[in-house]
This record gives sequence, structure tokens and C-alpha cells, in this order.
Amino acid sequence: MKILEITNVDFSLRHFLLPLMRGIRARGHEVIGVSADGPLLQFARDEGFRVAPMPLQRSLSLLAQARAFAALLALMRRERPDLVHAHMPISGCLARLAARLTGVPVIAYTCHGFLFNQPGSRRRRAAGLAMEWLAGRLTHIFLTVSTEEAADAQRLRIAPHATAIGNGRDPAIFHPDPAARARIRAAIGTPPDRVVVVIVSRLVRHKGHPELLAAMRGLDAELWVVGDRLTSDHGADLEPAFANAGLGDRLRRLGYREDIPALLAAADIFALPSHFEGLPMSVIEAMLTGLPVIATDIRGPREQVVPGETGLLVPPATTQPLADALARLITDPALRARMGAAGLARARALYDEGRVVARTLDLLGL
Repeated sequence: MKILEITNVDFSLRHFLLPLMRGIRARGHEVIGVSADGPLLQFARDEGFRVAPMPLQRSLSLLAQARAFAALLALMRRERPDLVHAHMPISGCLARLAARLTGVPVIAYTCHGFLFNQPGSRRRRAAGLAMEWLAGRLTHIFLTVSTEEAADAQRLRIAPHATAIGNGRDPAIFHPDPAARARIRAAIGTPPDRVVVVIVSRLVRHKGHPELLAAMRGLDAELWVVGDRLTSDHGADLEPAFANAGLGDRLRRLGYREDIPALLAAADIFALPSHFEGLPMSVIEAMLTGLPVIATDIRGPREQVVPGETGLLVPPATTQPLADALARLITDPALRARMGAAGLARARALYDEGRVVARTLDLLGL
């Protein structure tokens, strides 16, 4: 069979779709990755995958989306795939419509977070719901990464048979690593006994960086900020928040990194105070590395983190509860160790990449 795996940007293909593409190829099928062009597509090409850059945009521009839709139609007419598996809201909607119009036999979609569950105006959320409802009519196999959004899809009749598949990472890559801890801390210049809080995410407002920076001000710990802003990201620039953080040399901005497993192994606490999520990979990576997780009580993280057992949950868009949770873990190494060990066991049981990919492929009929 020939399968098109379609997402919006190269970041998503590199970090979310590539394990699935490997699994499809291992089962003997041909797979083509499709996304907007970008340097991260080279990772898939280096593994021998075909990649088709498309003019996909994370934009509400009708002209831009018309161009993307025309390109998808041309691609599907040329490749004649047996299955189209789409991801992300706008690219997923366009890909499913193009697949229906070109007669693709099987159309699948994985929801990584519904737009109508994100903060925004009532009009924007209504439009997101309408888009998902209409696209759901075109979809044979409807998957979600979180159980809550599978329930939403069923309740709202977007997809009555929506199935939650979760997310996963490879425990052979993400795991506690004392040697990496020593190496990374020496390279960064962080003392072995200093408590390190780490966040790994894109630099966008809804990931909660301003709240985290404010919460860290009165605490005796170092903050590592890992990640960058994509060219396609929207919203407020976070540079003023970093400039006014007041953390001095306790703030380390490490940018986009490929050595995330080692960085996590070198930290003590993982924080992700997002305003909305699907089922964040970064939380899974942190849990597999044996870190206690502080996250917000929202869809996705609240099914990953067991409060008081593997980490702590705080209300989104608040500072003091986040500061209190951080302080509790910073000052209690035994609690950090206990929660980290429990999170590691939970992640190995629920979020093993191999099992998640295998189940996804089974549901896709591959």
C-alpha cells in the first residue's frame, strides 16, 4: 500500500510523524511524508523517506489555504495513495477534503488537539467546531491523542467512533542517564548540586513561559528553557518576558536542541504550564527520564500526570500556584525522587512509542 502522512510543518513531521513513518515502512508499505518545507525535513530524507513539500500554512488566509488545497489535490492525483493519514486542524481538514475529491479509498485523521478547545473568541471556537464537524463526515478512521478529546469527538458527533491512541516515546532513548547529567551540567556550567527546572517547548505564549518565569523569581533553582519559536508561530513575542524575568544567571536559554534526552537527564524537575495541549510529548519524555512533572490541569496533561504521585497539577495562566508547586519539589529531593520513579513506571507502561505506533498501525489497517 501507498500511504501519505500529512502534517502542517516540518517540526511536526520530524517530532510526531517520523516514528509512525518508520513503523509503516517496517510493515512493508510505501510512505510519503507531506508538510510545509523546512530544514527539519532532512531528518526524514536522511532515513531514505520520500518527502513532498507542500505550501501548507498555519494561517487563516483564504488565498494561502486555496494554494495549499490545490497542491494537495495535484499530489494525490499524481501519487494515487491507498490511504491518506492527516494531522493537525487546518492541514488535516484540507487533506481529508482533497482525499475525498480524488477518490482515496481510506481517509484517516489524528487529532492532536481541537481548535474549539483552545482559548479564543466564541466566533473562532465555533468556526473550529464547524470545521471539525464537516471534516469528520469525510473521515473513515478518526483517532485522537488524548482520551478527553476522543470523548469530545463522540459527544459532539464529530466522529462517533473516535479512538484515543495516546502518544509515545522510545524508552531506549529517553531514560535516566547519570553520565549525561554530569556531561551536560559541566558543559552548561551548572553545579552538580543545583536544582534545575527545565521546560521543553516552542516559545509561544500558550506554553506558559511568562508564568513560569514569574514563578521562578523567589526560588532557589536554575531554569533551563529549551526550544525556539517556529517561523509559522503566531502570537505575542516572548522576548520582553525573558528580558524582564529578573533571574540573572539562573536563567539558561538553550534554544532548539537535538540532545533533549541528555538535557532532561541533567535536570531535576520538568515544568509545562500550558494553557492548552493535546497530549504533550515533552511530558512523556520527562516522565521516561525519571523527572517529576509540574503541569496545568487541562486536557492532555491531566491524564498524564497523577497529582501527588508522579507530579503536580496547577491551574493554567496563574503564577502563585505554580510557584508553590515548584517550591515544594525544589525543597524536597526525596519527593522528587519518589515522583520521578512513579512517573517513569507510568510512562513505560502507557507511553512506549513502539506499542503506540503498533496500535496506530493496527487501527489504520496496515
